[in-house]
Formats: sequence, C-alpha cells, structure tokens
Amino acid sequence: MERRELEYFLAIVEHGSFTAAAQALHISQPSLSHAVRNLEKELGGKVFHRIPHGVTLTSAGDALVEPARQVMRDLSTASASVRQVLGLSAGRLDVVAQTTLAVDPLAELTGAFLREHPDVAVRVADPELGTDVTSAVRAGECELGLVDAEQPVGELESVVLRGHEIFAVLPPGSAPGQQRLSTAELSTMDWIATPPGTATRAVIEDTVGTPGNPPVFAVETAHQAMIVPLVMAGAGATLLPRSLARDAAARGAVVLPLRPRVVRRGVLFWRPGPLSPAAAQFVEMVEKVVERRR
Repeated sequence: MERRELEYFLAIVEHGSFTAAAQALHISQPSLSHAVRNLEKELGGKVFHRIPHGVTLTSAGDALVEPARQVMRDLSTASASVRQVLGLSAGRLDVVAQTTLAVDPLAELTGAFLREHPDVAVRVADPELGTDVTSAVRAGECELGLVDAEQPVGELESVVLRGHEIFAVLPPGSAPGQQRLSTAELSTMDWIATPPGTATRAVIEDTVGTPGNPPVFAVETAHQAMIVPLVMAGAGATLLPRSLARDAAARGAVVLPLRPRVVRRGVLFWRPGPLSPAAAQFVEMVEKVVERRR
C-alpha cells in the first residue's frame, strides 16, 4: 500500500466523511474515493461503512488506524532525519500535555528549546485527561506526552521532571492575616476544579480529601481558563501551581502556601524506539535541565 492511501484513510477517520476529508486535503472527492478503493482492494476488505451523513469504521478499518498512524509517524521521522542531515529543515515537535503542565513547565521548556532550534515547528495538543494524553502517545497521534505523575508511565520511556509547588488560591478578602493553610483548614472549603481525571482535580482530591470525607466541589468546569474568574467571583477556592497562582494573585486573588508543602511532578514520556530529530533533541535538553536541578 502507498503512503498516500494511508494519509487519505487517516484524513477520513479524522474528519468523519469523504467530503470533509477531500476539502481538508485539497483534492477532489473522486480521487479520494479511488485511493480508498485501492486500499480496500489491497487489504481484501472494506475499511469504512458508508452512512447517510458520513462514514464509520469497519472492524478492519478500526484495526488499521493505529498501525497507519505509526507508519506515517515513522515515515515522517525518517524524512526529518534525512532533511536534518542535508541541512534543509529542523523538523517538527508534537507534544500532548495536560493544561496546567502545558503552562508550567512546558511553556518554559519550549521557549528554551526554540531559542536553540528556532526552525522547529512546535504543536502542543491538550486533551486534558491524563489517560487521553497517554493514549495519544501510545496510538502515535503525538510523539511526546506530559502528565501529572510521580512515576514513569507503564512501558513507555520517560523522564520525571522537577517538582512544582502547589498554592491555595482563594477569593479576594479571604483568610485575613494568615500566612499558610493547613490540610484541616482546606477541608472546610468549597472547591472549583476541572473534571475527574484532570490534573487540577487530582491535586485537590489528593491534598484535601481524606477517606470518607472527599472535597466538596462547588463548581466543576471543563474550561481551565474559567477557574480563576470563578474564584474571583467568590464561587470557591482552588489549588494551582506557582506560575498560575502568581497570575491569579496579580488579579486580586488571595494566594497562600500550604502546610505541609505540596509538590507535584510531571513526567515526559514517549514510545520506545527512535524519536524524530526534534523530539530527540527536546528530550536531551529536558534531561539536562533535570540533571542540573538535582
């Protein structure tokens, strides 16, 4: 089978129909249909069920998705390696990260990386759920992943990043005269968090919750950007890493450290095997940063 056929197949999977995929690929729909028929002929079976408003995958098509993504990524890695040797391009870096870790430490790490490799194109995806981040890397959708965790991620290659301190973020005027907040004081508060499985939610549950006495969530929102405005409006409190807490303090929120200190870590991980030149350079830089800060 040809690379073009796999590229077209994955475009239809992503966009949900032949029409939308053809528009995204800037080709005619008959050309797209012809390529898919050739692919199905080579495989010996249908990969799509045609339905009135699009397509769904057959069992054969579903089995093809992950291998096709990996083939496309391997071809991209090979091409990037050759271009780098020839001095034509510095390649592309694909990272998927939970929102809070994308802000800190990924933003700083990406800036440092681009100062050294300004021609690399960086794409950061944000599914938010830690399980979705891991799945995206395992499926070959992104090359590198970043999640809130203390240990390496399963069978994947990884490096544990430096810890970042967590702070309580409270509505303006809260906790007058206090310098720190204890776990007991936190347990009396109402909380604002993202949904279960997200980094912000996990920090609150791990820090505030006790067996039989989970945190009380006043607001659950999928919009990370909504959390600080909700705190400012008096809807509840939240827990955020230093950089996000600092931004909240600049907007008038009360920000206090915790007693005892709460430190969370991120894990950068990738599939075993060769990385693209850009990803390999990024991992090497991160490992040096971690080593310097030990």
